[in-house]
Parts: sequence; C-alpha cells; structure tokens
Amino acid sequence: MTKRKRSPAASTPRSPHPGAAVWLFGTHAVASAVANPNRTCRRLVATAAAVDTLSALMAAAPVPRPRIDVVEPRELEALLPPGAVHQGLAAQAVPLSQPDLESLLHRLGPDAPCRLVVLDQASDPRNIGAVLRSAAAFGAAATIAQDRHAPAETGTLAKAASGALEVVPMVAVTNVARALDRLKLSGFWCLGLAAEADRPLSDLEPLPRVALVIGAEGPGLRRLVRDRCDVLVHIPIRTGPSGLGVDSLNLSVAAAVALYELARHDPSEGRRSAHGPGK
Repeated sequence: MTKRKRSPAASTPRSPHPGAAVWLFGTHAVASAVANPNRTCRRLVATAAAVDTLSALMAAAPVPRPRIDVVEPRELEALLPPGAVHQGLAAQAVPLSQPDLESLLHRLGPDAPCRLVVLDQASDPRNIGAVLRSAAAFGAAATIAQDRHAPAETGTLAKAASGALEVVPMVAVTNVARALDRLKLSGFWCLGLAAEADRPLSDLEPLPRVALVIGAEGPGLRRLVRDRCDVLVHIPIRTGPSGLGVDSLNLSVAAAVALYELARHDPSEGRRSAHGPGK
C-alpha cells in the first residue's frame, strides 16, 4: 500500500481530566500501581493475610509509598464495590494523567511502526480493561476512545486490565471519525472490524502503522467511523453443519484475536509465553 502524505492539519481532542482518587484492588492491579512512578497512591490497605505480599511490593517500588493500613476483610470490602475480588489488597490512587492524541503521536514519532486500538462507543469497563490487557500483551501503543462514551478509570477496569492500565495509555478524543482522519495523516492505515466484511483479517499484507477500529457489541461501527476506515475485515468464525453456532465475538475477545494476528506478522515481536499473569 502507498504511504500517505502527511499534513499539518490536526484535530483537537481533549484529554480526560483526572478526578478524585479511586480504589484499585487485586494483586496485579495494585502491584502495577505501586511499581508505577507516575502513579500517586494516597493509601494502601491490606488484610493480615495479604500484608506480606503488599510489603514486598512496596520494598521494590521506585518511589516512596504510604504505610500499609492493616484491616479486617469486612473493612476492606466496605471500601470497594460490592463483589470486588480484592485478594486482600487495595490502593487509593489518583487517576493517571493521559495524553491527548497530538501528544501521543508526537511521542510515537512520524515513522515508527506501531499498532493502536480505536474503540467506537465501547463503554463497559470490564471490556475496556480486557482490551488494555490484550493491547499490552500484543504490543499496541495505546487505546483511543470517544470521551463521552469511554468509562472513567475505576477499580473494576483496572482489575480487568491486570496491570495494563499502568502501561497502555487511554486517549480520549472528541470525535472518533475525525481522530481517524488525523491518524491517516500520520501514516496509519485504519482497519475496521466488521462481521459482514468480505475480507478476512488474515488476508491483509503486513502494515507498519495500523489503527485497529472496533465497534461496540451489537451496533458495531457507526457509519461515519466505518466510512473513515481504509478497509473492513472480519475474523472468520466457524459454525456447525446445521448452521448453528457462535455468530460474533465479545469485543475484548475480538480485539485479542485481531491484535495477535497483526502482531504475529511483525518481525520485531519476539516469542513470548501465551500465558500472562493471572488476575
């Protein structure tokens, strides 16, 4: 494919404004927050059974952290959403400062090969967290979503991300279609996932700069977003001889499959275990 000419024109996306501190919970979410020098942790809480684990994490932290408050399990559960799987650990943390689109593109550079994930109206925090986890696993540089639909940083999202929230930026933009136009000007090819597309993702030739565009479950890609994509592709799904079977994939599963397919053609990607850390 022919590389596009760049233009100085740019959209004006907005960065999400950090809000009040949120509670992160679970071993990997808390461990990654403690290890992140850019993360401000105001309070660390652990049950007696988990305090040694949190102490070990703090000992390896690159910056000073507050002392650990040892509490009863019921006290910890009272701080968190109902049903939170906390594994005895929680951190009250200030949401991360996220880059806007222009800052991200400047950081990536004009020619470096990279992959981005663009989410069109995806809003479920568990799905977004799982997409972040797959983005980290398969080398995507960032996720991009519309600011009025993207979920805020929460413990539920961080738990699903299993540490990836600390390493994969979440860029908020005002308009997804205009953001795709800006990405094209920076040399990205926009690949839209659509179940009805004629072309399977595996048929594409390797591309150095790719924005993988995924719509919300059910509605899929909106028309203006779809029209901005350079090509629409699908992930083949098998059905039984009677035609019965799964006819679609969960958003985060589709993202994982597509990111793996894109990453496996990248010669810069080394071989790694398929089994990352658990939640």
